[in-house]
Amino acid sequence: MEVESVELLSAVDDDYGGVVLSVKQPMDSTLFSSKLEAYMSNWRQQGKKGVWIKLPIQHSNLVDSAVQAGFKYHHAEPDYLMLVCWLPDTPDTFPANASHRVGVGAFVVNNKKEVLVVQETSGKFGGTGVWKMPTGVVNEGEDICDAAIREVKEETGIETKFVEVLSFRQSHKSFFEKSDLFFVCMLQPQSFDIKSQASEIEAAQWMPVKDYAAQAFMHKNELFDFVAKICISQLDGNYTGFSNLITCTSSGKKSYLYFNNRDSSHLFASKHEQA
Repeated sequence: MEVESVELLSAVDDDYGGVVLSVKQPMDSTLFSSKLEAYMSNWRQQGKKGVWIKLPIQHSNLVDSAVQAGFKYHHAEPDYLMLVCWLPDTPDTFPANASHRVGVGAFVVNNKKEVLVVQETSGKFGGTGVWKMPTGVVNEGEDICDAAIREVKEETGIETKFVEVLSFRQSHKSFFEKSDLFFVCMLQPQSFDIKSQASEIEAAQWMPVKDYAAQAFMHKNELFDFVAKICISQLDGNYTGFSNLITCTSSGKKSYLYFNNRDSSHLFASKHEQA
């Protein structure tokens, strides 16, 4: 694919019959429109399909030119905007933008059967007096198990160790029209002196599990009531969640497999025998 000699723009073929156009240097929107029009005409003649423009934030003056040329927004990150345009007269096959946000809740219980709970200063539960488990959102590139440990540390100062995923819930149109996955994780405390996060947490304490589950709010909310019952059932030895096992992808990256380890010793025995 031709590359501009002055490196203002660069265009490379993708793996699906399309093109990725990058803006390398600052340029006037009129010049950009002219060059983009020439590129688009050439790509149509070549039978190209989807065109992507990754537009760094410092080149935001070119957004209108791209939109006028038929591009639409695909997704945005703090430092760039991705725009797309489908060239053929057929339904486009652009992959959808990320559709889910991932959240975690931490069920942390000490050896007195007391659960770590917080009252939030803002949000849905701010000012309600409801005691809830620490919760938060998984950061990009962060594993679920690590996110749960981090959120507990940030909100309460308590150090913990991941035990297992107890349950998860999926909901839709909950955050900027995205779907939401929420994982309830059981953690084992490694420290016990609470130092709550003043900016987000109004109060934090160790509360008897039965008192936590007996809150009026729990009985009025079917989802919270079920989660509390699952947590208590695990403490009573009547429920097993999903433990985490470190694995590696084909590219060598670390990855966690979450699985129910009840009666799973034969799986590892087979692996050992094969080795």
